[in-house]
Amino acid sequence: MAAKKKASKKPAAKKKSARKPSAAFMKPMQISAALSPVIGAGPFPRTEVTKKLWAYIKKHGLQDAKNRRNINADDHLKVVFGGKKQVSMFDMTKLVSKHLK
Repeated sequence: MAAKKKASKKPAAKKKSARKPSAAFMKPMQISAALSPVIGAGPFPRTEVTKKLWAYIKKHGLQDAKNRRNINADDHLKVVFGGKKQVSMFDMTKLVSKHLK
């Protein structure tokens, strides 16, 4: 007869607690006059600024058709992007952060 192995008792896995957002990202930031026509006026947290910016980009079809990583600037975004006609989505966050205080 083959001996059956006893199942070793493992400690119960700890439940992961819900991830709490960083306080720095949730702090309302003042929006510059150049950025307010794009996302609206009033203080917003950084996370909300990013959401509203992407909503604006998608609503106006500003993502480049060939390379979806690039954003084509309209008149409002050109001011935010420092006069550039096209920026990558990674450079976009760096350029937008200059308009937050």
